[in-house]
Amino acid sequence: MLKYFFAFIMLIHGLIHFTGFAKGFGYGNITQITKDISKTNGTFWLLTAILFGAATVLFLLKKESWPHIAVVAAVTSQILIITVWKDAKFGTIANVMVLLVAIAAVGSQYFEAIFRKDVTLNLSKISINKTDLLTENDIQLLPLPVQKYLRYCNVLNKPKVKNVKVVFNGEMRDKGKDWFKFTAVQYNFFDEPTRLFFMKGKMYGTIVPGYHCYQNTAASMQIKLFGLFNVVNVKGTIMSKAETVTVFNDMCLMAPAALIDERIEWTAIDSLSTKATFTNGANKITATLFFNSKGQLVNFISDDRYAMDMKQYRFSTPVKEYVAMNEIKIWKYGEALWHYPDGEFVYGKFHLKSIEYNVTKL
Repeated sequence: MLKYFFAFIMLIHGLIHFTGFAKGFGYGNITQITKDISKTNGTFWLLTAILFGAATVLFLLKKESWPHIAVVAAVTSQILIITVWKDAKFGTIANVMVLLVAIAAVGSQYFEAIFRKDVTLNLSKISINKTDLLTENDIQLLPLPVQKYLRYCNVLNKPKVKNVKVVFNGEMRDKGKDWFKFTAVQYNFFDEPTRLFFMKGKMYGTIVPGYHCYQNTAASMQIKLFGLFNVVNVKGTIMSKAETVTVFNDMCLMAPAALIDERIEWTAIDSLSTKATFTNGANKITATLFFNSKGQLVNFISDDRYAMDMKQYRFSTPVKEYVAMNEIKIWKYGEALWHYPDGEFVYGKFHLKSIEYNVTKL
């Protein structure tokens, strides 16, 4: 709703500039502006109206160029308003509104550009061999429920996985706070474990972007208001270990073919569960995987992850609704839970929208 209200304000504000154009060229009886306007200035009033119109259309089409055009339009408009201040001063309110929203959009774009640069760099490092297939021989040393899981997911006799791109949306919350909706794009690379996760959360009608980056065995998490001001900026040893759990969780749930990784040490439990220890550099974490009789992985539990308060709690990610997607079977809906001393707390709900393996470009 706020999106369309802003577009309406920008469009109407732009249309009002036609009065300055009409005044400058003597079209009609323009009494709203008492001061004379030259034809040169009238041309600028026309140009500003066109710029606001273009910015409105591009905004509604979600084009990245809209805020840059909107900034030019608002600045030009304000200069014109100053020349006829007595009659047009209230247009300053609309210009300030447009500038604030446009600057926030530009900030978010530059923040996202860091993520895109990291993805591009990692994509440039990989070499994908489409003839190097994952076969039965590759999975013989895995625990039996893991073997069954890989067969169920239909990942055998397909190229070994070097990376995965995942798109999903859902809802997240902190304890004691309301849910907020989000969309996310994530790239994982497996030769050198890397997770690049960019999220756009919607809070109070405002898009708040966040970037979780795990590469070279170190992790960081930044959430920025308008892409400019840090709301969360966390990194360090604890964060790196916690995100190593997430990286392994991604391997299990989003890239089953990656479970042949030599950094994983498996310990058999029974026909429906197994324990795994994943080591990446100085980060060593353990998780237990739970399967059903069909071979589906239905839950992942680890005690090696830390919540936002940097305290260690049991972490689990139950999933369900397996579907066929891009020639494999994968979960469609999942949750993320903290097991606090006072009970389980669901802090994330995830709906998988698309998944691609061995991508070569952004």
